[in-house]
Amino acid sequence: MPADLKVVILAGGFGSRISEDSSAKPKPMLEIGGMPILWHIMKNLYGQGLDDFVILTGYRASVIAEFFANYRLHNSDVTFDSRGTGETMVVQSSRAEHWRVTLLDTGLTTMTGGRVKRAQPVLGSAPFLLTYGDGLADVDIAALWRYHVGHGRAATLTAVQPQGRFGFLDLNGDRIESFREKAQSDVGWINGGFMILSSAIFPLIAGDAMPLEREPLERLADAGELMAYRHTGFWQCMDTPRDHKLLEDLWQSGSSPWRNW
Repeated sequence: MPADLKVVILAGGFGSRISEDSSAKPKPMLEIGGMPILWHIMKNLYGQGLDDFVILTGYRASVIAEFFANYRLHNSDVTFDSRGTGETMVVQSSRAEHWRVTLLDTGLTTMTGGRVKRAQPVLGSAPFLLTYGDGLADVDIAALWRYHVGHGRAATLTAVQPQGRFGFLDLNGDRIESFREKAQSDVGWINGGFMILSSAIFPLIAGDAMPLEREPLERLADAGELMAYRHTGFWQCMDTPRDHKLLEDLWQSGSSPWRNW
């Protein structure tokens, strides 16, 4: 895996489906264990050797900017010298990660493809890792990268099977023969994010109004240039208050599979 692989995180949506706190902060800033889910995503990837992040903001972009503007200060030992120059000096910053974070305000209503397109000047021609700012997983990024390089195509997305929310009724006519919980094997594969994309994606994005998941990825698929990396480990998005509570409960129980630090 390249040491300079950039991580791009989509963090600009309204998050209207989760609703809680959405008027005060963007969904990637909703907290799990007192820290934003965006931070959890970054910490997991940082624990796998990735330290160059490009965050594509939009709705309430200032909330994300303020978090990172104050992050080092809040995670360091600091001296405030009011007797002399009034200088603020970081004495020890061992609690703060040594990462590089670039925030790009990609617009309030820009779609996912448009946000990625706007990042092209920062990303250049090198492949990059793209994921969503509202999903946690224990994807092995080094293995994902090896798979991507091995097949030689333009793009790879991580395919996951989300846990079913409802039980199954096995029916014989109108008679219920059994009731069982839905297993992951009963659910189809979906796009779980954690995509490796080459610069071939940029010409396929017409502008701000284009979702990445429609024409750009569909055209790559039609050309045989989009591959799936099947991830059977932990993956959980945060679309609803129920999802948020599940992730919070996992964190509080000490069994949070994404935690590698």
